[in-house]
Amino acid sequence: MTRQIELEIGGMTCAACANRIEKKLNRLDGVTATVNYATEKARATVSPEITAADLIAVVEKTGYTAALPAAPQESPAPAADPLRTRLIISAVLTVPVVVLAMVPAWQFTYWQWLSLTLAAPVVGYGGWPFHRSAFVNLRHGTASMDTLVSLGTLAAFGWSVWALFLGDAGMPGMTHPFELRAGGGEDAIYLEAAAGVTTFLLAGRYLEARAKRRAGDALRALLEMGAKRVTVLRDGAEREIPAEQLAVGDEFLVRPGEKIATDGVVVDGASALDLSMLTGESVPVEVRAGDPVTGATVNAGGRLVVRATRVGADTQLAQMARLVEQAQDGKAAVQRLADRISGVFVPVVIALSVATLGFWLGAGAQTTAAFTAAVAVLIIACPCALGLATPTALLVGTGRGAQLGILVRGVEALESARRIDTIVLDKTGTVTTGRMEVVDVVPVPGGDRAELLRLAGAVEAASEHPLGRAIARAAVAAGGPLPAITDFQASAGVGVRGRVGGVDVRVGREDDVDAAGRADGATGPAGLDVTAEGARTWVTVRADGAVLGRLGLADRVRPSSAAAVARLRGLGLTPILLTGDAPAVAQAVAAEVGIDEVVAGVLPAGKLDAVRRLQRDGRTVAMVGDGVNDAAALAGSDLGIAMGAGTDVAIEASDLTLMRDDLFAAVDAVRLSRRTLGVIHGNLFWAFAYNVAALPLAAAGLLNPMIAGAAMALSSVFVVLNSLRLRRFRPDQPA
Repeated sequence: MTRQIELEIGGMTCAACANRIEKKLNRLDGVTATVNYATEKARATVSPEITAADLIAVVEKTGYTAALPAAPQESPAPAADPLRTRLIISAVLTVPVVVLAMVPAWQFTYWQWLSLTLAAPVVGYGGWPFHRSAFVNLRHGTASMDTLVSLGTLAAFGWSVWALFLGDAGMPGMTHPFELRAGGGEDAIYLEAAAGVTTFLLAGRYLEARAKRRAGDALRALLEMGAKRVTVLRDGAEREIPAEQLAVGDEFLVRPGEKIATDGVVVDGASALDLSMLTGESVPVEVRAGDPVTGATVNAGGRLVVRATRVGADTQLAQMARLVEQAQDGKAAVQRLADRISGVFVPVVIALSVATLGFWLGAGAQTTAAFTAAVAVLIIACPCALGLATPTALLVGTGRGAQLGILVRGVEALESARRIDTIVLDKTGTVTTGRMEVVDVVPVPGGDRAELLRLAGAVEAASEHPLGRAIARAAVAAGGPLPAITDFQASAGVGVRGRVGGVDVRVGREDDVDAAGRADGATGPAGLDVTAEGARTWVTVRADGAVLGRLGLADRVRPSSAAAVARLRGLGLTPILLTGDAPAVAQAVAAEVGIDEVVAGVLPAGKLDAVRRLQRDGRTVAMVGDGVNDAAALAGSDLGIAMGAGTDVAIEASDLTLMRDDLFAAVDAVRLSRRTLGVIHGNLFWAFAYNVAALPLAAAGLLNPMIAGAAMALSSVFVVLNSLRLRRFRPDQPA
């Protein structure tokens, strides 16, 4: 029996670090691990004999730190202050060094010695994180981006020290121009490159840390949404306790404006709940005794007493947070290629730098030109942007999705969403509300409409059937409290009967009621064509054998379904209605929402067969459903989308979960998935393009090392900022 272990990893500075840790962990028997550089976490599926201590030991042997994660409420926010202090000091010292190097007119006597005095703390103190990481990597026989940075800056600084003390660069009155490309005489110094590269990279790392924190804001907001304290009712008294101390079965009080502390069932009271923070749904939902409620939603109306049914890690909020975090661990196929490249990139770059030096020297170039070209290759070749391309986009995209009530199970779902061309929609609870209502009350000519509904409602009030509950609700809404009944009987597939004030009342389908015989010869409502009203389910009501009339019930189409179907078509998808309901009902619903293709009257296995038939025809299929009978089709489709109000089985079988009971949530899910994957591909393209274009320029001596350092730092910042555009994703709305 496998289990999952999550670790927080410290000391990673680039994608190569994450790739190295991942490889080491996966070498353990019984371990399958992924390491996320952006979130600084490792998630491993392990066999029973593997412990967290085993994983931590492997990580530490690789040269990094690891620990089990703290509880969300105890996790401190990642602090950037030490990095910020290091950056400020380095920037203040670097500015005059760069200015003096770039403006020959300001190069006063002994300016070079002032530059050395200012640059030394930048390279030593400011660059210490890079040097320390490079040393740790060297001890373990590996190399990373920090190895490149450390080698490059120390080489530039070391050359400058040699030129100042042993060459002619230290002579009074020495000046030299600043060049964008490699070059210079034997007395050239590169203190501005050593200090500038260090400061640029510190700035890039600081901005990257801030941007990554912003990328995770949505997840942190999700984790912090729950109530912190709750008023419980014990022994008739109110007592305030921390929310984490709630136990299943506890009853607690929720006043207007307060958050519901955990998932539960309303015991007493009625109110409207604001679900917007959890599902993105803007319309409050009415609840009363017996209705389920979800933790972190806000009581917008009256006083409620709720009995806790799920607490801690079992709550819907905690499950949402887990899904969002797990989704961020995934890797797109193109990112897996990038990981393999970055794993061998650093040693290849070091070899390329040495080859560049040798080529220039062999070609008879000046030593300084050869040296600066080699240093520029080291500095510009950072694979960091490659490592950030997928995790940062996933971090922002899945976090934004959670804010809108869209939970993405993993990056594979995003890749599937990009390919789908057909979307199969379950009818009940997806296109329709899933709640039967009385929409027609048709008494016999001369009959009493109110009496028909009153008698039917009285009998059906004792029934548990969805149709019966709908009739009882309609009767109470129309006429208030219902009369008492006696001798209640329910026959499966037939209907119900009972005595109301001495009258024998029967309610059921017409053919089932007729099976008892029409002793009085009564007829049904005149002029009613049941076939023409195919979206209705009709029941007949009799009193002492005489037909009083019929009631038409329907599962109403959601108000936004027609607009959502039109929008799905606009996204290039072909909608198909798939249902176990009767063909006449299915066709009527399909016509109302604008769906041309209908598959009706199918059992759960038939739904899966329908999906597979479409796949055999060459279509890439997404399935949207909410019930147990949809689970097989959801799992068998290329992209399973579960409505969040549906069953746990359906949600477990899906790739995307929609917390809003609105088909427009499916539109938003497809749009967000495509947008996120598009950003990932854009990030990877620019990261690859940057390295492909920049390395030859550096090797050809066309880049000053300082310019190379600035470009490398900006490439990582660009990738993160590009991912942050997903925070502006807006949900679609019906016209």
